[in-house]
Amino acid sequence: MLWFIGRRTAIALPTLVAISFIIFAILDLAPGDPTSHLPLTIPAEVREQIRETMGVNDPFLVKWFLWVKQVMIHEPISLIEQLFNIQIGSGDRTRVISWQSRGPVVDTIAERLPQTTWVMGLAFVFGILIAVPVGVISAYKQYSVFDQIGTFVSMVGYSVPTFFTGLLAIVIFSVKLGWFPSYYDTTLEVTDWSSFVAQIKQIVLPVGVLSMFNAAALSRFTRSSMLDNLSEDYVRTARSKGLKEKRVLVRHVLRNSLIPVVTLIALQVPGIFAGALITEQIFRINGIGHLLISSIHGGDIPMVQTLSFLIAALTVAFNLVADVVYGILDPRIRYD
Repeated sequence: MLWFIGRRTAIALPTLVAISFIIFAILDLAPGDPTSHLPLTIPAEVREQIRETMGVNDPFLVKWFLWVKQVMIHEPISLIEQLFNIQIGSGDRTRVISWQSRGPVVDTIAERLPQTTWVMGLAFVFGILIAVPVGVISAYKQYSVFDQIGTFVSMVGYSVPTFFTGLLAIVIFSVKLGWFPSYYDTTLEVTDWSSFVAQIKQIVLPVGVLSMFNAAALSRFTRSSMLDNLSEDYVRTARSKGLKEKRVLVRHVLRNSLIPVVTLIALQVPGIFAGALITEQIFRINGIGHLLISSIHGGDIPMVQTLSFLIAALTVAFNLVADVVYGILDPRIRYD
C-alpha cells in the first residue's frame, strides 16, 4: 500500500509544478500594476523604484521560481508557525505580498478560510449524507414512486444554477416568510443560546442551496453505479447463500459501487471553493469566493495566483486521496 501511495504522490508533485507554471504564466501576462492604487501625485521614478523593489521587472523565470519557493516552502512554514506558535529557522523568509492590502497573501486567506469551510463544508457533508442513501434506495426500488420523485428533484437541482435557487430562497424564506436572514453576518460570535440560534439560522439558506446542488449529481451517479452492480453474478451468489438483503446491499453492492462515486466526491471538494464564488456573492459571505472576486476586480495578481493555485492543489490532493481510497475498496487497483 505504501508503494502504491508513493507512486501516486510521485505523479502528483510534477503535476503541481506544471500547474503552478501555467497559472503564473497566464496571470503574469495579464494587465496589472502594483502601483496602480497609489496616489497620482507619486512621481514616475518613485513608482519605478517600487516596481523594482517588488520584483515586477525581473525576468519571468526568476519571478516564477521565487513565487514557487514562497508558495510551496515559505508560506506553509509561516502557516505552521502561526498555528502552533513556534519558530522554524531564523524567520527571515520572503512571502507573497498582496498588491491591495500590502500584507502576506496567505494571512488574508487564513482569515477568510473559516467562513468558507464552515458554510461550504457543511453543504458538502450534507450533500453526501443526502445523496448516497437516496441513490441507493432509488436503485434498489427502480421505477418506484420514490425513484421517480428522486429523479425529478435531482434533475431540477442539478439543472437550475445556484444563483437562481439562492435568490429564490431569499425571496421566499427571507423576504416573504421572514424565517431566515437574507445575508450572512461574518462578525457574529457564538456566546450564548440566542447567538447560536442566530448562527444556525443564517447558514440554513446557503447550506441548503449548495447541499441540493451537490446532492443532485451525486445521487444520480450513485443510482447509476448501484444499478450496474445489482445485476452482477456475485449479487445473485450472495443472495443464494442466504445473506440478508441489507448486508448484500451495503457490504457487496455499495462497496463495489463506491469507486466512481468516490471520484465525483473527490472532484467536488475543490468545487466547494469554486461554488463559493457565486454563493458567497449572493449571501454576502466574506469568504474565499468573495476574496477572489474582489482581488480580480482590484487587479491583485499575487492574490489571484495564490488562490488559483490553492484550488488546483486541492484538486490534485483529493484526486490522490481518491486513488488511495480506490486501493482500499478494491486491492486489485494497487497492482495496476
